[in-house]
Amino acid sequence: MPPGTASSERPPYLPAEERRAATVEAVIELAAEGNPADITTIAIAERMGLTQGALFRHFPSKDAILQAAISWVSERLLARLDKAAAAAASPPAALEAMFMAHIEFVSRYPGVPRMLFGELQHAHMTLPKRVAQTLIRQYDRRLRALLEAGKAQGVLDPALDVAAAAVLFIGTIQGLVMQSLFAGKAAQIRRDAPGVFAIYRRGIGAEP
Repeated sequence: MPPGTASSERPPYLPAEERRAATVEAVIELAAEGNPADITTIAIAERMGLTQGALFRHFPSKDAILQAAISWVSERLLARLDKAAAAAASPPAALEAMFMAHIEFVSRYPGVPRMLFGELQHAHMTLPKRVAQTLIRQYDRRLRALLEAGKAQGVLDPALDVAAAAVLFIGTIQGLVMQSLFAGKAAQIRRDAPGVFAIYRRGIGAEP
């Protein structure tokens, strides 16, 4: 059961894998509604209509639940980025497709960036934080490969600092997310994204 399905539609009895998926859904929903750091296993169980004991039959700890949620995010987001890039005709077009695919993903699941920001801010290493860091590294590798391909094909600035351009790409999306959170307007990120990417595209020397 993918995140986004209404909680009231969850059947009371589910096979183990479906129960785990429903748990991820509950966590992402709760993260969209408040501070992810304040999410408790009691709140997760209540959202699912379960007892804590029933929840812990599927996950040994809250960290294990968060790790599963961030793993779900990582798999789905990277798959969407890869699909978007594969359908593009050039490296600049692939970058734009990835940018918009990421924007659409966080617009659909507003709890995701809250959850990732929360985990990455931990001073100590946790399993969820490690998964989040792995996601960023895999994302960065994809961006660098596209940027290098663009330089090789002569469609990007030949002097482009690929590492900096990859950091800026991700940071630009994070900035849009933060502004939409501050404004409390989820639709704002979709409205602002095309213009913001156009500026990024000019900065890396890509023709419109």
